[in-house]
Amino acid sequence: MESSQPQQQQGPKKRGRKPKPKDEKEQQQQQQSAGKMKEGKKAQQPSVDEKYTQWKSLVPVLYDWLANHNLVWPSLSCRWGPQLEQATYKNRQRLYLSEQTDGSVPNTLVIANCEVVKPRVAAAEHISQFNEEARSPFVKKYKTLIHPGEVNRIRELPQNSKIVATHTDSPDVLIWDVEAQPNRHAVLGATHSRPDLILTGHQDNAEFALAMCPTEPYVISGGKDKSVVLWSIQDHISGGSIVKQNKPGEGNDKTAEGPSVGPRGIFCGHEDTVEDVAFCPSSAQEFCSVGDDSCLILWDARVGTGPTIKVEKAHDADLHCVDWNPHDDNLILTGSADNTVRMFDRRNLTSNGVGSPIYKFEGHRAAVLCVQWSPDESSVFGSSAEDGLLNIWDYDKFFLQSILGN
Repeated sequence: MESSQPQQQQGPKKRGRKPKPKDEKEQQQQQQSAGKMKEGKKAQQPSVDEKYTQWKSLVPVLYDWLANHNLVWPSLSCRWGPQLEQATYKNRQRLYLSEQTDGSVPNTLVIANCEVVKPRVAAAEHISQFNEEARSPFVKKYKTLIHPGEVNRIRELPQNSKIVATHTDSPDVLIWDVEAQPNRHAVLGATHSRPDLILTGHQDNAEFALAMCPTEPYVISGGKDKSVVLWSIQDHISGGSIVKQNKPGEGNDKTAEGPSVGPRGIFCGHEDTVEDVAFCPSSAQEFCSVGDDSCLILWDARVGTGPTIKVEKAHDADLHCVDWNPHDDNLILTGSADNTVRMFDRRNLTSNGVGSPIYKFEGHRAAVLCVQWSPDESSVFGSSAEDGLLNIWDYDKFFLQSILGN
């Protein structure tokens, strides 16, 4: 299943790629060649708006139930939280959203409660009357936090559904107790909400790479300083809430921002920005990372701060995203600016030091920005890219088709 969304007024933040320098003659040749290709493809490939119109017409066929909620501002990050309530006809679930504003009002982290109607009771007219300008009665704002800077990533702590972490345009990771935080009104001049905990350790901005451990209250992050940083927030959670204790000797400025926690380890091995990180589902000490150096690196905190395995040229371009299969510790997905998704088996990651994926998935026409395994089906995953598509894959079927094709 594929779907596309309309372009927003302010699109997702570009990830600061560093194009390789080219001489003038080569640039002119490439521009002429690209121009000819675009002219030839204009008549064949529909525009984003045309694809979106086509998707809207297919909504009643694609989904058992659909609710759409129009936001005032673009959202750089959106994340499902815990299920809050189960009922006969619908379930209530937490939803986290960010709001990227133009500066006239502050950026915010929005906590909403979403009522998800069960498929058997979904009304057909709810789907057929889809209108992207509507505000859904199924999505109710619960609380707003005024966030210091844009919210690039949101991750929830599996061991405690009230604790979430956010990445912004700074070296720090911010930890929030969403139930304890006061509700705020986003008006011009309003002061920022105070984080319940600040995780320090990066030497440069860390914008996208962020993960929470499934087995222990650990956090990992990657950034422009080319490092992966590991923290434990175990000692700062008591009775389900953050214990706000400042370290001795901290100045008044730091106290005003909130208590801070230093890293358990700083892991160095990448040669460029770390774009994404993921924990091994069965271990708090094992994790992996990908970056703009085209490398996939596996780490083990028990054996030191250097790479356990470094996969050179895991893709043919920058790597943007990685996810570890929650059902099979051996399978890792990566997505890249080369428009592909690749699957690696950690028992056999490289061939002569170069990445050796077991599958390559080609279905996007632009850089892949996100990959994620299904929490329910071990062979199913999703990928999204700058082409505006969300693709759903089943590698069991892909494998079967490959065999039959041969």
